[in-house]
Amino acid sequence: MCLAIPAQVVSIEDQLAVVEIHGVRRQASLMLLPEVKVGDFVLVHAGFAMQVVDTPHQIIRRRV
Repeated sequence: MCLAIPAQVVSIEDQLAVVEIHGVRRQASLMLLPEVKVGDFVLVHAGFAMQVVDTPHQIIRRRV
């Protein structure tokens, strides 16, 4: 099973974004999602942003 973690994009330079996950910042490639903007939430897996998603709070509310 693979996990993708929702993270918020805080900055973008070329095809590389800095994303924040629970206060920790990491780099993620935007090669697969060139349309992403600062402030978007993306699912990050193995250093790649894989999908644009709603905010994590909206995702949790939909499951309840």
